[in-house]
Amino acid sequence: MNMARFELTLPAMGEGIIEAAITRWHVVKGQQVKTDQVLLEVATDKVDSEIPSPVEGTVFRIVYNEGEIPRVGEVIAIIETEGDNNEEHVEMHVEPVVHDKKQVAVELHAPVNLQTGHDHSEKEDTYISPLVRLLAQQRGIQANELKQVKGTGLDGRITRDDLIAFMAVRNPTPFGGDWTTVPEPQNSQNGLAVPEITPDEDDEVVEMDRMRKLIASHMIRSKRVAPHVTSFLEADLTGMADWRAKNKDGFFAKEMVRLTFTPLFVEAVSKAIKDFPGVNVAVSGENIILRKNINVGVATALPTGNLIVPVIRNADLENLSGLARKITDLAERARNGGLVPAEIKGGTFTITNIGQYNNLTGTPIINQPESAILAVGTIVKKPWAVKTEIGYGIAVRDIAMLSLTYDHRVIDGALGGSFLSRVVWYLENFDTNREI
Repeated sequence: MNMARFELTLPAMGEGIIEAAITRWHVVKGQQVKTDQVLLEVATDKVDSEIPSPVEGTVFRIVYNEGEIPRVGEVIAIIETEGDNNEEHVEMHVEPVVHDKKQVAVELHAPVNLQTGHDHSEKEDTYISPLVRLLAQQRGIQANELKQVKGTGLDGRITRDDLIAFMAVRNPTPFGGDWTTVPEPQNSQNGLAVPEITPDEDDEVVEMDRMRKLIASHMIRSKRVAPHVTSFLEADLTGMADWRAKNKDGFFAKEMVRLTFTPLFVEAVSKAIKDFPGVNVAVSGENIILRKNINVGVATALPTGNLIVPVIRNADLENLSGLARKITDLAERARNGGLVPAEIKGGTFTITNIGQYNNLTGTPIINQPESAILAVGTIVKKPWAVKTEIGYGIAVRDIAMLSLTYDHRVIDGALGGSFLSRVVWYLENFDTNREI
């Protein structure tokens, strides 16, 4: 008798669902099954489902065990059937498990013990799906912490995205990387051996926290892959500074946010990127990715001393009021640990304001996978040559040094210098008659 092996894959279970947790197998290896017999139960953050067998045969192999999380389309079991000796595939459609109304009511209000997975009391605010429970276990989230997660699903249920957002707040990733990954300590940097340092008796040894490890890894990686070049230009910000001083109180009264220099710099950079889109790129192997959206990251110092870069998406489409509100909101939530992963991802250009610490200038490291970063130095009053109707004279002006660091693989000096000059031009030619 010829035998065929049917590959049972995890079927699609709705838009946006890419994986599911296997909560229970109803069959074991070697067991005979019939068509439409329930083989297993799976759980997602949106629905719990039973998966029936599309064929009749014998369970040859169970690929994913209970508690594991396959992705849609992956083989979860193999069933031997009578027929030609080849592998088969059958389209499946899975309906959600439907319980009676009393059972649904019990589930919606029964708390779950994260260690055992069993209900242990009669009342709770939110039902926790098996998938969310499993993910919480894997990430070390205790039951009391899970109660703090705000659910956005049906009837306030906690979804996988809610859990990810909670983890990002609890342990934020500064540059939009994988929030589950912490780089292992390295014994070498850029291929060079790092010497062991023996502390003195009076020295204190403090292990880097998770975010500092991520920053260190990110900076080393950027310096390793991108040849950094930095260009400098001074900008006369007198007109813009005077306009801001005259309008900041009225702006606050109208918008209820402070008018800082940051949105003015973001506005000028966004305009310059439109003029020189070659700086709004990323490098992928031997390919250049031309970014169509202008997503400007604003480096923000945290109370811990670490750094995070929230991103203003489509900054070129925002007016000054919109930029000010978004920058203020992102900065405040960054300092309070209120950002979600999407708000620190997708940047195409970064601005860092080193002038807030009275630094004249600096040479920042490119925030990968971007190709350029602008540092703005402190604004100082200094004598400056100005052109008048009768020639040049000396006047006291508000001057700031701007430095642009760029990836010399894709941005040459001509492009980098031209872009920086255009940013300065927009700042120096600020419309001082502009209404708020």
